[in-house]
Amino acid sequence: MPEDSDSEVYKAPPTRTPVSERITSLPNPVTFFQAVFGYAIDAPVTFVREWIERQQAKNKFYYYHQKFRRVPDLSECLEGDYLCFYEAEAQWRRDRLVDQEIVAIVQERLGACKLREGPNQFQNCAKEMEQLVQVTKAYQDRYGDLGVHGNARTCLMKQKHRMMEERKAQANASQ
Repeated sequence: MPEDSDSEVYKAPPTRTPVSERITSLPNPVTFFQAVFGYAIDAPVTFVREWIERQQAKNKFYYYHQKFRRVPDLSECLEGDYLCFYEAEAQWRRDRLVDQEIVAIVQERLGACKLREGPNQFQNCAKEMEQLVQVTKAYQDRYGDLGVHGNARTCLMKQKHRMMEERKAQANASQ
């Protein structure tokens, strides 16, 4: 309000809210039900929840930053060690997911570079294009032609066959 306002026209609000006068001597049933609800339902639930939160605060578990220890490769497992086979399979699946994400990130960087550079993309995005070619070649060498049901054993056999073919080609070239 402006400084020179008329105090009769613009009266100041009361500083305190007036207390309502009781007409009856009976207690208010709303306050009774609020108290019963507070002690019978709200207090135990609040106690249990706070207790659970205290227990969880002691044992922090960050599921989104879980770090797995590296386990032996499938080729290092002993014969009949099924636990080692299972751990190697799980490790291989995690590695495959990581490699898929690496390819996706490099593709995303190339797409952003192409969008940013426009018609000059062939000159200015050559480094990103070369990186994508290397990453996809490495991914294809390791996981290509395995299909949806590929596993660590078939991947290992594929690498073994590729190494044998490279040795044969090297032996034929040296003759």
